[in-house]
Amino acid sequence: MGGLGRTSSLSPLWLWIPIYICVVVVVVCVSVNVSAELQRIEHPAVKADATLSFLVIGDWGRKGTYNQSQVAFQISTPPTAFKNNVLGNHDYRGDVEAQLSPFLQNIDHRWFCQRSFFVHTEIAEFFFVDTTPFVDKYFLKPKDHKYDWRGVLPRKKYLSNLLKDLETALRDSTAKWKIVVGHHPVRSIGHHGDTKELLTHLLPILEANNVDMYMNGHDHCLEHISSTDSQMQFLTSGGGSKAWKGDVDKNRRDGVKFYYDGQGFMSVELKQMNAKVVYYDIFGNVLHVLNLSKALHYAI
Repeated sequence: MGGLGRTSSLSPLWLWIPIYICVVVVVVCVSVNVSAELQRIEHPAVKADATLSFLVIGDWGRKGTYNQSQVAFQISTPPTAFKNNVLGNHDYRGDVEAQLSPFLQNIDHRWFCQRSFFVHTEIAEFFFVDTTPFVDKYFLKPKDHKYDWRGVLPRKKYLSNLLKDLETALRDSTAKWKIVVGHHPVRSIGHHGDTKELLTHLLPILEANNVDMYMNGHDHCLEHISSTDSQMQFLTSGGGSKAWKGDVDKNRRDGVKFYYDGQGFMSVELKQMNAKVVYYDIFGNVLHVLNLSKALHYAI
């Protein structure tokens, strides 16, 4: 994890992790002493009656093809984020260390990329988790894929520290809404399905600390699954470009509220006591709406 136990100064930017799911927010960071080891990013204070709004999009990056440009148009994202992406420092598209390099911030000040960190706001905290090292097959059966594990090995120690740091940060959080973001799904009926390693190691921590939402990509679809054991909502936004038509497990319907096997994105509006999540397709049509209430528990 880069920058343990410290904050950095950025404004405004795309919060992005090197496993392709991003949340659009504006942050201004100041130095703060925190007990958790995850790097903490400070968001400008939100008034009690204000709304914190952001977009979630995952699994883009095909140079405008597979409706990527249409998704970008709908969310009105500045073109540098989608046309060529941020290039430099030996081209980040093929180099994880380049993605993590602060050099890219000199090219585009919105760029912020760390393996794991969290964003503090007045009404919500967002915990970004590097989920890739959890997946056993990437180590045991990589096939033709090549992975750069610099900064991750020894794996067991890395994961142990990450889980400990995340648990501490979640436990210490007093935010009204706790939102965890990772690339891989905990729950999914799409192509990849549930990530068994996250069910074993991550989910118990999320449930024990009353996490409200887990957001992910990886499965190239839009999806909403409601936990049958807790208040948690599993929200997949992996429709940034290429989608997998019809690739869904129709026999697993427990908790499934919505599934769309096309491109699109997700918007979120947070208030002190209410949250609204909306899924859109490439034409801007509303596909699914989720309303959450702290006062009335969860209503869909």
